[in-house]
Amino acid sequence: MNDRHPLLRWLLIALGLLATGLGVVGIFVPLLPTTPLLLLAAACFARSSERFHDWLVQHRHLGPIIGGYLDGSGIPLRAKRTAIALVLLTLPPSALLLVPAVWLKALLILLAAGIIWYLLRLPTRCEEP
Repeated sequence: MNDRHPLLRWLLIALGLLATGLGVVGIFVPLLPTTPLLLLAAACFARSSERFHDWLVQHRHLGPIIGGYLDGSGIPLRAKRTAIALVLLTLPPSALLLVPAVWLKALLILLAAGIIWYLLRLPTRCEEP
């Protein structure tokens, strides 16, 4: 971390803080993806600030959201289902109904398929009742 350019370090911290803030808003706003934003924040902090990274990963409410992904134990089945449902409810309809260019339609459909494939390959963490 210390060998990074100071400007890059501060940009990563700023991006991490922005992603954290949007991730918190995403807890309350259904279409704003909380987990990917918090993972982005964790990645930014891992490359810029050990203090912020430790704070996020050990946070009482935010840490458990990304902890399973970071430690390799997987993500909850409910999170997987929700993410796949949101991909299916947003990307294909956008591609088919809103985008005029055929190449962009194909790109959005391929993107949706890639995201779903990636989510299905992630380990699923068993949640305790």
